[in-house]
Amino acid sequence: MYSTLEKTILLKTVNLFQTIPTEELSKVAQITDEEQFNANVPLFVEGDYGDSLYIILDGDVKIHKGDRHIASLGKGACLGEMALLDQEPRSADATMETDATLLKITQEDFYEIMSSNIEIMQGIVKLLTGRLRDAIN
Repeated sequence: MYSTLEKTILLKTVNLFQTIPTEELSKVAQITDEEQFNANVPLFVEGDYGDSLYIILDGDVKIHKGDRHIASLGKGACLGEMALLDQEPRSADATMETDATLLKITQEDFYEIMSSNIEIMQGIVKLLTGRLRDAIN
């Protein structure tokens, strides 16, 4: 189990949370749930209802559509944010490439944090803009 301090330090390295003051980030760390997964276990599949954002603490997660590989994500990466924001079904599958530990933030908790911290909203815009640029290139 990661301590609140360890979670806070990791969250500070995540693009989504980089501009948030440490004391506010500590509050975010406190509402996260730590979840462990074995390799080859799906986190979610395309079409699932998205109600959580995930941050990889350790391990690797593969994003794919069926057999088509989209991305491999490692420590500090966020996933699941699109469905969390627009409440649409998941747009791809996410499967553990290795044993992994992830932090989970539920939609309800995320919206509560987002409503009181403009930096999180700015972080989401930056994250999604980066993903759009990557998709275009």
